[in-house]
Amino acid sequence: PPAAGPHDGYRALSTGPDGGDKAVPSPPWIVPLPPKVKIVEVGPRDGLQNEKQKVPAHAKIEFINKLSKTGLEVIEATSFVSPRWVPQMADASEVLDGIDRAEGVSYPVLCPNMKGLENALKHDVEEVAVFSAASESFTKRNINATIKQSLDIFEPVITTATKEGLRVRGYVSCVLGCPYEGYIKPDAVAEVSSALYEMGCYEVSLGDTIGVGNPGSAVAMIRAVKEKVPIEALAAHFHDTYGQALVNLLAALQEGITVIDSAVGGLGGCPYAKGATGNVATEDVLYMLTGLGVETGVDLQRLMEAGGFITRCLSKGSNSRVANSIWRRSSKVRVSFHYKEVLATALADGNVTPSERALIDQYRLRHNIGSEEHAVAHRALGWTKAQFQRGFK
Repeated sequence: PPAAGPHDGYRALSTGPDGGDKAVPSPPWIVPLPPKVKIVEVGPRDGLQNEKQKVPAHAKIEFINKLSKTGLEVIEATSFVSPRWVPQMADASEVLDGIDRAEGVSYPVLCPNMKGLENALKHDVEEVAVFSAASESFTKRNINATIKQSLDIFEPVITTATKEGLRVRGYVSCVLGCPYEGYIKPDAVAEVSSALYEMGCYEVSLGDTIGVGNPGSAVAMIRAVKEKVPIEALAAHFHDTYGQALVNLLAALQEGITVIDSAVGGLGGCPYAKGATGNVATEDVLYMLTGLGVETGVDLQRLMEAGGFITRCLSKGSNSRVANSIWRRSSKVRVSFHYKEVLATALADGNVTPSERALIDQYRLRHNIGSEEHAVAHRALGWTKAQFQRGFK
């Protein structure tokens, strides 16, 4: 991908007196904000595990190695789960053994039970994670257990990991809504979060798994949780189904949250929630934080390179608005291989039917395929703009 401009990802942009871009200071009303935020990159695990296209181990290794050069402090590497339930993570051992572990970077792995922890301990891990949910129905569908039963399963995992000198992170899903129960009470989130913290989790990540939250519900939930768990031990993990993730994160920052989970390219989703989109894109989070003057230590250009690499492996476009905008501004248009295939199929017979055009429009909307990318793709297939618009050659 092309290099970012001098201010891309650092401040909001406007036109300076010389006609060029100038950095705009953050507005005074956006206070108080933490001076530094830790970004937890969850793309290699939470992002990829829900992608339908299989990614080979060597590509995952290269992906993580690229992320290790961005300045990220935490990169969630993989999970030791049943390959029958999560086939994308079947190569966990190979991935952990293959990555180049950078100094000062943590590579946590998800371990839902003792068997998973035993496997993780064979690979010199320093941090593991466990997960539950604030919804009984979601927990039952996800791991076939009640919330209490899930906590009982995790207790020996946390105890053993702690004795082995490992840090343990806890995840709570469905904190702002459930695909089966709908509204989730903030007190229910606080109860599960408190249980994980008291068991020994040094950090508890609050996940809007289906991306239905808004700033009002996010603030209410965080305020309920921080009555039982120190705010320093909480993280925000928001998906972007309704386009609210960034504004929800801003609200979380104002409540004192200093840890944010995200995935490059907006990777991910939720197999148990129809229509749920991926994690908030790390590129977009970084752009917002740097524009607000919040330190992260992460390099946007290198982050975009890692995001571009993995989206090409998946034959899809990036869901990061920031990455797509910077690429477009550079005039170096990238078109996903998969979109070219979609377009080639529709144009193969020399005609574009209304139903084919509708499918193309839906694909472009879902994968952020802009006008320039679209034009490059149809020109590569020998179609002019006028021919495409009228529907035949």
